[in-house]
Amino acid sequence: MPISPNLSEIVTTTLRNRSGTVADDVTKNNGLLTRLNSRGRKKPISGGRTIVQELQYQENSTFKRYSGYDILNVQPSDVITAAEYDLKQAAVAVSMSGLEQLQNSGEDAIFDLLEQRIENAETTLKNNIALDCYSDGTADGGRQIGGLQLLISTSPTSGTVGGISRATWGFWRNQKFSASADGGAAASNANIQSYMNRLYMSCVRGSDAPDLVVADNNFFRLYWESLQAIQRITSADKGMAGFQSLQYMGADVIFDGGFGGGAPLNQMFFLNTKYLFYRPHRDRDMAPIGDERMNTNQDAFVQLMGFAGNLTMNNAFLQGVLFA
Repeated sequence: MPISPNLSEIVTTTLRNRSGTVADDVTKNNGLLTRLNSRGRKKPISGGRTIVQELQYQENSTFKRYSGYDILNVQPSDVITAAEYDLKQAAVAVSMSGLEQLQNSGEDAIFDLLEQRIENAETTLKNNIALDCYSDGTADGGRQIGGLQLLISTSPTSGTVGGISRATWGFWRNQKFSASADGGAAASNANIQSYMNRLYMSCVRGSDAPDLVVADNNFFRLYWESLQAIQRITSADKGMAGFQSLQYMGADVIFDGGFGGGAPLNQMFFLNTKYLFYRPHRDRDMAPIGDERMNTNQDAFVQLMGFAGNLTMNNAFLQGVLFA
């Protein structure tokens, strides 16, 4: 049976048809992105040099208590600024040489090989993007997504996030609590809830409170063991379908990943997802990059599938991290 003359077109069409499914799988494959998606915090962008995230950084300074004809303060009050996040890119390639086409002659054989390579490429892309959501953004020379370790740092008084210096601006510093602070004991199932309570209270402002707690396997296990007979597992209607979760102060507590998970060792993030956003570019959300490529000096073709976007935040001081 002759080799299909439109093989590369088939790959491109297949990737385009599947790109929406893969993009959805990325959010389903990651507890953080699942919550952001369910709360409408996945907000694709349509263009721009950077991803601009507006934020309120102070209260209105014109507030005044008055009586009768007292003069009121009507001066303009500067209360809004913006953080700017770079677009981060990633890609994976599906390729096939002329020799492989000959060796897998017959459409069924070729399609079997292509299907495996396409599925592997999709899995590779979505797994790595999911893992990057927990990163500090330094991999590959800073080309990585700025994940939770960047946005919610164990050293919140240093560094720059979204173009805003945390050393200069106190409003841009997240909360933190070290499990061994002030000579305290290392985290255990006997004290983990006390440590969580201390951090939680610093992340609450009125009705604003963490709604998701993400932990590595170790801290999740300590909390799980501390609950004993009163443990509660959430149901699918909590928006965390597919992820085993416990409850803490109304927030879901999850370990994201199990084997090979991306949550950093001995850390627990207290997240107010009202202020966190997943911002993929609408034209590069696990989508094919252009058409197939074929070098003039190679008997092979390549089709790229890629991602562009970032995680963003517009409130830092209501986020927190517990760490060893």
